[in-house]
Amino acid sequence: MGLGAAATLGAQAQGRGKARGTIQDAEIEVVKDRVNTLPEATRNFEKIKLAPPPKATRQLTYSYPDFRLPAGRLNPVSQVLTVAPETLEPLTGNYAKLGVGNYGTVYGRAHLHSTRNEQYSYGLDLRHQSSASGPVDGKNSAVAQTSVAATGEYYLGQAALGASLDYARERYHFYGYDPAVQTTPPDPSNIQQTFNRFGVRGYVRNHAPEAKFTYELGVGYKYWKNDFGSSENNFLLDGKAGYALGESSRITVQANGSFITEKEDDETSKLFPVYFANPRHRNFVQVTPAYEFNAKEGLTLQLGATLGYSNEPLGNGKNPDDAGKGAVYPAIRVGYNIVPEKFQLYAGLGGAIQRVTLYDLTQENPWLAGYSSQRVADTRYGPNAYIGFTAAPASGLSLAARASYGRARNLYFYNLGGNSLGGFSGYGLVYDSTNVGVLSVHADLLYSRAEKWRAGLKADYNHYGLDKLAHPYGRPALVSTLYGTYNASSKLLLGADFSYYSPNWGTNYVARDAGSVFPRVPQDQQTTAVVDLSLRAEYRITPKFSIFALGNNLANRRYQRFLNYPVKGINVIGGVGYTF
Repeated sequence: MGLGAAATLGAQAQGRGKARGTIQDAEIEVVKDRVNTLPEATRNFEKIKLAPPPKATRQLTYSYPDFRLPAGRLNPVSQVLTVAPETLEPLTGNYAKLGVGNYGTVYGRAHLHSTRNEQYSYGLDLRHQSSASGPVDGKNSAVAQTSVAATGEYYLGQAALGASLDYARERYHFYGYDPAVQTTPPDPSNIQQTFNRFGVRGYVRNHAPEAKFTYELGVGYKYWKNDFGSSENNFLLDGKAGYALGESSRITVQANGSFITEKEDDETSKLFPVYFANPRHRNFVQVTPAYEFNAKEGLTLQLGATLGYSNEPLGNGKNPDDAGKGAVYPAIRVGYNIVPEKFQLYAGLGGAIQRVTLYDLTQENPWLAGYSSQRVADTRYGPNAYIGFTAAPASGLSLAARASYGRARNLYFYNLGGNSLGGFSGYGLVYDSTNVGVLSVHADLLYSRAEKWRAGLKADYNHYGLDKLAHPYGRPALVSTLYGTYNASSKLLLGADFSYYSPNWGTNYVARDAGSVFPRVPQDQQTTAVVDLSLRAEYRITPKFSIFALGNNLANRRYQRFLNYPVKGINVIGGVGYTF
């Protein structure tokens, strides 16, 4: 380096027309054996990443936010394994949509969000969908759903502070009555069910991407109430932390707490004093400490245990597990990358207590009867064994599959209740009298080609080994969805979804011979399979204005996800969108 500097000085001197310089005698020492050493770096897994900086100004490109049909009632009863999350919507600004359709449907959506930056982020999402009439007796099967969700996060040094706020109001009707008995349709106000939901959560997490210690701590509250005087107050605690022991290993801890108070109206509790504790308190705590190891050769290992406690203070004669008690399950997982980043096998032993709440149950099945308190109990899964793989055999192609078997206690099923005299048919929770063996197989496939098109398949199969119950009421064995999108041009985007749910079982009350002491008796019935085809399209007229069309149940099948509750036939929504 010294020779280079001297030569440069000489050249500069010549350029100025001065006397040519001379190179002075000097001794240069070259050290060959010197070795620079750095301290061992720590490797962190699943770190909370720093939000990317704002995007540079560039030419406008078309995006299609909210390019999906409004959520219907095709809710799978088991979680579907996901290969990869949906593509993130670019945070490029705000948009609003408004549409109308048959059945007196009104659809609205507004999305307000900050652009990505290093200081803060916020978002507000407004949704509304309502139908003035439905598949049974017009207004008697009307539905309305309105929700507001706000999120925000502020980055303060190495910490991030965040909060979320949710509110929803939903109105349904118990239109599953028997027309042979209910010869005159009831007044809609007499069979109406309304849910009010409210949730808030605040949290703090570290914001340093290379931190040796990662954490997130949160506290929240959820409130639920229906038209029949039932309410649920749920105070929530959650936390997770990880500490890197070295480049290949770390210690992790995940914990959750839920403290519920259920209340019934005074009149209902007086009618059924044996079954009601008013109020009823349900507490739940669960923690999973684990050691994780990730070897360079492709071996991954998790060794831990899940410790949980859930109390069920009311012995009601319907739940197989009435008393609160603790549980310990293994949390062991072994994985091996046979082909790095291409093919991984894994297997393990697991288990956990699943928190069950009226807030969540009524989202899964909005026709739960409200005239009496549901017998809600937390489900205890495990121990169960599982095996699976993830693969990316070709560019743009992802595959995943998982099979598991285990025992479940307090696994709930949905069956009809309250329609023995032909009145409104609200659903109730029923349980088997013993542990239920559950065999589950999940599969997921996703293929995308550049930004032109993508297609995927999700499937979930469950088999239940029952003892006392005749059928797994309300739980279809197979839930599957085939979906895809296609960018037909720079302004036109097309999409399709095809869903298939296998038939499931329920109990109806059927008429007996005239003069019988019990004119109507229960009888198990099987629903038809769910076959639903949905198509959608959106066209950008200008960079700010677009038109869209959504079509659901285009096969026009009046299938029943839940017995006695047929869905609407072909329903179409058309409207306009504005980006600002």
